[in-house]
Amino acid sequence: MRINRYVALAKGIGRRQADKLIADGLVKINDSAAGLSHQVEDTDKVTLNGELLNLPVRKTTVILNKPTGYVVSRKGQGSETIYTLLPKEYKNLNPIGRLDKDSSGLLILSNDGQLVFELSHPSFKKKKIYEVILDKPLKESDIQKLGIGVKVENYISKLSVQKLSENKIIVSMSEGRNRQIRRTLLALGYLVTGLNRTNFGEFSLGNLKPGEYQEVSIAPSSDRIN
Repeated sequence: MRINRYVALAKGIGRRQADKLIADGLVKINDSAAGLSHQVEDTDKVTLNGELLNLPVRKTTVILNKPTGYVVSRKGQGSETIYTLLPKEYKNLNPIGRLDKDSSGLLILSNDGQLVFELSHPSFKKKKIYEVILDKPLKESDIQKLGIGVKVENYISKLSVQKLSENKIIVSMSEGRNRQIRRTLLALGYLVTGLNRTNFGEFSLGNLKPGEYQEVSIAPSSDRIN
């Protein structure tokens, strides 16, 4: 990459401004004064007035339709990991929230720190929606209990539930405790035999098939929060 472009990107300035900084002898490559024709390699150290310059990291966010049988981890410990489904350029992205091995659906991976914070911190109350299949029909009385709150270990779990059929329900929640849906329903005597996340905050699974992924564009943080 040409040195003036590198400086412009690193400092968020125009190339003419970068050219002037270089011409004034303020820019160095590996402690030697840079010339306007110099190229910057990946291993080079570029400084401006002694300040180390780094290119901004490109913010990337991907949604993945996680199939069952895959773990949300870099080390599978005997199981396939979600990273085997992604190309090399996405393997540095971190998952936001998790889905256990037996669950499927929408998984978001990103290197955007602000987005990670907004989707992870409880104060933002980002809604997550799941399609859940049970081993037996859900009683109406238990739907009411789920809305009021069910004691699970040392906390009260509240789930908003819509019944689709005898054994299939839609669960909405803004919490994110480990295996919360499975544990909450088990406390009422139901075994979850299928769990698929379809929505997380402003993100939706859409038409992605199991194992497919898609890079998505993100609105500015001010627009997302308001």
